[in-house]
Amino acid sequence: MTSANVFSSKGGLAYTELRQRITSGGLAPGSRLSQYELAEEMGMSITPLREAIRRLASEDWVVMDAHRDVRVAPMSASEARELLEVRLSLEPSATELAAQRRTEREIATMQAAAEELLPVTRTWGEEAITAHRAFHRAIYAASHNKVMIRLLDDLWDKADRYRRIGLELPAGAEPRTIDLKQHHQILELVIDGDGAAAAELVRSHVRNSLGATVTGTLEDRERA
Repeated sequence: MTSANVFSSKGGLAYTELRQRITSGGLAPGSRLSQYELAEEMGMSITPLREAIRRLASEDWVVMDAHRDVRVAPMSASEARELLEVRLSLEPSATELAAQRRTEREIATMQAAAEELLPVTRTWGEEAITAHRAFHRAIYAASHNKVMIRLLDDLWDKADRYRRIGLELPAGAEPRTIDLKQHHQILELVIDGDGAAAAELVRSHVRNSLGATVTGTLEDRERA
């Protein structure tokens, strides 16, 4: 293996690790990345770490200033709104395709994911966010549209940062039982092959989601 390939491999590992820390909140929005400390912690040289950081910067996970300081990308009402708009556009379409294309094995995966669902509230916290993500992915992965799945995966990674904020807002203390019930209704429609109804329910579900609540709250704060 050439040295370039070694760096590429290690750069991939660093990218995966840093992205996971950002999405989980382990690296807070706006926090500065100490590159040499991170490289030492990960047991690699600075070169593959910088390779990972350049890739993260190209995907807007981190920002680099003129002095080569690197910070985790901040969170904003404008990004929250853009994520919500893209989700409203893509996920209903993916769900409609899933109702047409799902296999018996995929139905079983969806049903298993539904059994793990919890209300996405402060009470259930990270466990609920993880289960919520797994359920929606089981649905849209059954679309068999690789481009759409990849885009939604990235969108959910970014949107989950805002859901975590939502758990700390007043809405995070609400029971959100309607949201929970809608998940099971979406599943039934997908299993029945009613793509149009499933897509419409997903659209309503997204408009009233915790992510939508966070978007509105952030916009109100920035206008104040």
